[in-house]
Amino acid sequence: MRTKWLIAATLVLGMLGVRAVSADVLDDVKKKGVLVVGTKADYRPFGYLDPSGKIVGFEPDLAADVAKRLGVKLELTPVVASNRIQFLQQGKIDLMIATMSDTPERRKTVDIVEPDYYASGTNVMAKKSDKIASWQQLKGKKVCLIQGSFYNKELQEKYGIEGVAFPGTAEAYSALRNGNCVAFAYDDTAIVGELQKPEWGDYEMPLESILVQPWGLAVKTGEKGFVDFMSKTITDWHKTGLIQQLEKKHGIKATKFAQEMHDKYGK
Repeated sequence: MRTKWLIAATLVLGMLGVRAVSADVLDDVKKKGVLVVGTKADYRPFGYLDPSGKIVGFEPDLAADVAKRLGVKLELTPVVASNRIQFLQQGKIDLMIATMSDTPERRKTVDIVEPDYYASGTNVMAKKSDKIASWQQLKGKKVCLIQGSFYNKELQEKYGIEGVAFPGTAEAYSALRNGNCVAFAYDDTAIVGELQKPEWGDYEMPLESILVQPWGLAVKTGEKGFVDFMSKTITDWHKTGLIQQLEKKHGIKATKFAQEMHDKYGK
């Protein structure tokens, strides 16, 4: 009899343990009344600190919309590329909206919600007076690059640029300003942020971005209810044109991705 009782108790405890492990994050957020979202705090205009130290930007605005839809308060936690997935896995954040490219490798560690909400590509920063209007104009010209960037090979082989590689952005921006390169090829979203600084008033991002990589927001693996909710939310962002509105609000050059997604879901 005692043996049967122990077995029954063990089964009950086991079931409780499973239930605790598989707790629904979306339900927990609603119960505690707070949504914790991991965003960048060093990537203007997508997530950065305002003069008061508050995290603001394109992605914090998206996070605020999610919290509003859930009827809860928003708490933003700063993350960087090296810890954002870890923070999600460890439960330090409920949701991650942090300029993360949607890749097969990352889908093995977290649930990236479909559809993707944004995208970035490769573009150039150049003097307005040079009037660069096509990638072909850069053939045979010196273009600043960052060592090891995935797009360096294609820019040199397909577009015929003469790459001048630097270990970091500070050196590349300095070389561009000093005239050692006619342009600096880099991630277009980073260029957008740099161009918002007064010292770059004579420069622009003149081309259509290439090698576009979509961005995905993510939740902890196995949170189907949260995934479904966020999928409907992102679809609505595209349908209503919210993404394009935020591009305009934050001084981001209108992207082909945002327009195509609006056309797709706005019908």
